[in-house]
Amino acid sequence: MKAIARWCVRHRLIVVLVWLGALIATSALSQLVGTAYSNTFSLPNTESTQALSLLESAAPNVAGDREQIVLHTTNGTKVTDPAVQASVDAMLAKVAAVPHVSTIARPYPPPSTQISSDGTTAFATVTFDTQSQNISTALAKQFVATAQTAQGPDLQVAVAGPVAESADRQSFGGSLLGIILAGVVLLLVFGSVFAMALPLLSALASLGTAIGLIGLLSHLLKMPVFSTQLVLLIGLGVGVDYALFIVTRHRQGLIAGDDVESSIANAVNTSGRAVLFAGIIVCIALLGMFALGVSFLYGLAIAAAIGVLFTMVAALTLLPAFLGFIGPRVLSRRQKKELAANGPRVVGAGTKGFWPRWARFIQDRPVLPALVALIIIVVVALPFFSLRLGSSDQGNDPASTTTRQAFDLLASGFGAGFNGPLLLVTVNSGQADRQALDRLAVQVGRQPDVSRVNPPVVLPAKDGKQVSLITVYPSSAPQDASTTDLIDHIRQQTIPSAVAGTGVTVYVGGNTAIFADFARVLTSKLPLFIGLVVALSFLLLAVVFRSIVIPLTAAAMNLLSIGAAFGVLVAVFQWGWLGSVFQVGGPGPIEAFLPVMMFAILFGLSMDYEVFLVSRIQEEWLTSGDNRTAVRKGLAATGKSITAAALIMILVFGSFILGGQRVIKEFGLGLAAGILMDALVIRMAIVPSLMLLFGKANWWFPGWLDRILPRISVDPDLPPPGSFPDGPAPTGGPDHVTT
Repeated sequence: MKAIARWCVRHRLIVVLVWLGALIATSALSQLVGTAYSNTFSLPNTESTQALSLLESAAPNVAGDREQIVLHTTNGTKVTDPAVQASVDAMLAKVAAVPHVSTIARPYPPPSTQISSDGTTAFATVTFDTQSQNISTALAKQFVATAQTAQGPDLQVAVAGPVAESADRQSFGGSLLGIILAGVVLLLVFGSVFAMALPLLSALASLGTAIGLIGLLSHLLKMPVFSTQLVLLIGLGVGVDYALFIVTRHRQGLIAGDDVESSIANAVNTSGRAVLFAGIIVCIALLGMFALGVSFLYGLAIAAAIGVLFTMVAALTLLPAFLGFIGPRVLSRRQKKELAANGPRVVGAGTKGFWPRWARFIQDRPVLPALVALIIIVVVALPFFSLRLGSSDQGNDPASTTTRQAFDLLASGFGAGFNGPLLLVTVNSGQADRQALDRLAVQVGRQPDVSRVNPPVVLPAKDGKQVSLITVYPSSAPQDASTTDLIDHIRQQTIPSAVAGTGVTVYVGGNTAIFADFARVLTSKLPLFIGLVVALSFLLLAVVFRSIVIPLTAAAMNLLSIGAAFGVLVAVFQWGWLGSVFQVGGPGPIEAFLPVMMFAILFGLSMDYEVFLVSRIQEEWLTSGDNRTAVRKGLAATGKSITAAALIMILVFGSFILGGQRVIKEFGLGLAAGILMDALVIRMAIVPSLMLLFGKANWWFPGWLDRILPRISVDPDLPPPGSFPDGPAPTGGPDHVTT
């Protein structure tokens, strides 16, 4: 690490030019080639996937996504008025010419089941010959724009469906605001414009390069459309934090009397090692999503891991080069004056200030702060036990979007369930049993939560099998729990009863069923994923700290902080508490993939703070052998840096709550709440209290395990962990600068 740091300082111009070239090259290529982000779900061995496969094989022209063009008249006008009908017919003729549009179910001639009882609302169903992920954003916008050509003074036109949603502009939330707020915090912490700018420059350069590369990879891997936003959200917080720790250590080295190059090398060799280790844990947690076997998450995991990897590498290479350029100007004016007047000093050795006093309080009364902090965490986490996974519908889109307007109009004119029809795809090995299909349609229509059932449509036979389609409109919205219950009831009771003994097989499909299956698949695999990530992280922490108690405590505390984060999400997005404050739209389920992503990200970031705190405590322990003193000094030395880093992350993550997309709001609020609880409540209160209560047991490590595991040290200048298992280290250990 020292060799890398010194090389980057001595060849700083080359390092900056290489990073600049990489940024320009990846950004230019991404702009030239374009991106191919898509929300692709592949759920093998589920009913919804089997239904889709049957439709694609029997009737490809009706197997694609279905969009609804909603028409609403005002000022006493009816959708059946000749002038309105003529305008709508002309518009639908233009829509039919849009590429990939295969069929259009028109609302005319009246009377029609696609016209509301008061005659003011109607809808046309447009079926594409492919899924929405295969339709470009430009084509989606063309489709929506064509539909809205019929709009007039008394006629409102809105479009619902996944294609229409992809046409809406994707908001990047408060990324600019997050950068500004992070800069303000850095300026307050460092008191130097140069010191403030460097972490931001390092993070932005690495993120720009990463996003360009991710855009290129989107042609090879299926990545969701919000991948860029997620990478920005994670990368800004992580990148600024990593750079902050290294810059802080470098400034402490300068104040202690080191020359610029030696101080940078020492900072990278100590805090840089912690950054490297923490970044690896975040990447492992993210890539652990491959264990779930859900292809939708593969591209998302790779994109997020690339963002973290690039910010980590930039902190270890580009940042030292920047620090070499500005030299002593990284110090504030006050620090330079004190250094000139009083000479070098060891930072963090004093007893004045908030953090030394807080560390002393924790040392004297470890039970009280641990108990209070634990009560706070448990209370915040309680809503987690009401967590309901699913997919929020377009009724939660911003009010200005065409999808939200279409959703509201359909719900008002026909019922919320018309926004998410279920598709019953039937197949048998001969001529369709019309009586069985009719009986199935009648029995499904009798269910309490079914609003309407369209008669069975027999599709062209293929491979000796007859495929039919029955469209079912629930009474409840796609995101409602009652709709999921309806799907389960139809699958488990209604269908077996209706087709028993007929040889007809029925699969429940459609977008609503796909998302219900998606939530069920992820829920079933979540324990495996959590166990894998916790086990790997436990092993890594055990290798670094040569301890059993510390990794176990870290894992338990991380689970608590993640539970608190989801408690906040459930209260705000599922229960609707403070929904108007966060502009949530309406209560609904938590996105099905959010627990996986949030767990991976928060678990990794929580480990960051654990590494920075415990590595400093371990440094003191290996020097003195006094656990109580080590915990107090470690907490006093790192408290300011960890809370400042956490504040930056909270502000960056919180700024994304301003974004238009519900899923990005969920990520922003959940990550901000998780970091708040983890850094301020757990790392600054519970962890040091528990380490004080455990005493020397913190550092117990079985001899046989010590012999077979490799040795990795966060601080290479101290004795290796386990050197003094039976008593304190020799006094007069090496001088050191606090992390």
